[in-house]
Amino acid sequence: VQLQASGGGLVQAGGSLRLSCAASGRTFNSYTVTWFRQAPGKEREFVVGISWSGGSTYSAESVKGRFTISKDNVKSIVYLQMNNLKPEDTAVYYCAATIRGFTTTPQVMNYWGKGTLVTVSS
Repeated sequence: VQLQASGGGLVQAGGSLRLSCAASGRTFNSYTVTWFRQAPGKEREFVVGISWSGGSTYSAESVKGRFTISKDNVKSIVYLQMNNLKPEDTAVYYCAATIRGFTTTPQVMNYWGKGTLVTVSS
């Protein structure tokens, strides 16, 4: 599976962005997909995840109520809608996929896309 993340950019605090993670190479609907992010000088951290069916979603406490993940298995795209962005959300965002069940551990993910930079100005 090849993953391509896009949609990052510069936005003011309180604004919104939608990231996309497009998959190719294999049937996407068998994979759990997770967004991670990595800020400068910090470790990569879990943000949100979605089950293979799209029926279950998971969010880090820091983004609950602001970020929403959704999955279109027909188009093989996962979306991350980010609302009410804060300067602390500034990071490179990565999408990753695994054939296993949901996990917040980056090392377990089988496939990674290149990151997309999100910068939130105060």
